[in-house]
Amino acid sequence: MNIILLGPPGAGKGTLSNKILENLDAVQIATGDLFRYNIHNKTPLGLKAKEYMDQGNLVPDELTIDLLWDYFDKQENTKSSDKIVLFDGFPRNLSQAQALDQGMEDRGQKIDVVIYFDVDEDILIERVTGRRVCPNCGATYHIINHPPKVDGICDKCKTELIQRADDTLETVKNRIDVYNEQTAVLIDYYTNKGILKSIDGSKTIDEVFEEFKHKLGEIN
Repeated sequence: MNIILLGPPGAGKGTLSNKILENLDAVQIATGDLFRYNIHNKTPLGLKAKEYMDQGNLVPDELTIDLLWDYFDKQENTKSSDKIVLFDGFPRNLSQAQALDQGMEDRGQKIDVVIYFDVDEDILIERVTGRRVCPNCGATYHIINHPPKVDGICDKCKTELIQRADDTLETVKNRIDVYNEQTAVLIDYYTNKGILKSIDGSKTIDEVFEEFKHKLGEIN
C-alpha cells in the first residue's frame, strides 16, 4: 500500500511516520533523507543536488524525482503488495504529484491513500518553534510537549540541545506560506481523485496513530 503523508510543517508527519515504522510493516521514503544520503555518499545525483543547494537554490523537481525513483527501484520491499510505503515530504507541488502518479503507473502501482493532517496554524508555530534537537545523536525534543529531563541537555548523550535555523518564528511562518502557495493545491488534487482522508493532527501521537489505522481500515 502506497501512502502519502500530506500537511504543513509541524503537522506531525514525521512523528506519525516513526510510529508507523515502529508498529507496522512499513518503509519510509523521505526526500530530506534521500538528499542527505546521496550528498554524504557523493553519488552522481547527490553531487548534482549539492550544486543547487550550495548556491542557495531549490533542487529542481526533475532531480528530486530522479533521486526518489533511484531509491524506490533499489528497495525490494517497495514492490511487496502487503508492505506500507510512506511518502513523507513528497510531493510538494502539483508537478511532483503528477510525476509521482506517472512513475507509479509505469511500475504497475498507484497511490492508495493520502493522509492529510488538518492542524491550526497557531499550533503549527508553537510546535516548530518549541522544537529542540541534539546535534550529536539527532534526538528531538519539545520545550513543552516533550522536554528533556535536564533543561537544554539531551537525555541520551548529554549534549547541549540546539534550535535549528529553520525552526525560528520567521522561518516557520515563511515555510507555512510556501506550503500554502505550493502544496495546499494538492488537497484539491487528491480530493478529486477520491483518495484523500483527513485526520486531526492536533491530537496526541497515539490518538493520531489510532485514527490513521482507522482510515486505512476504511479502504481495505
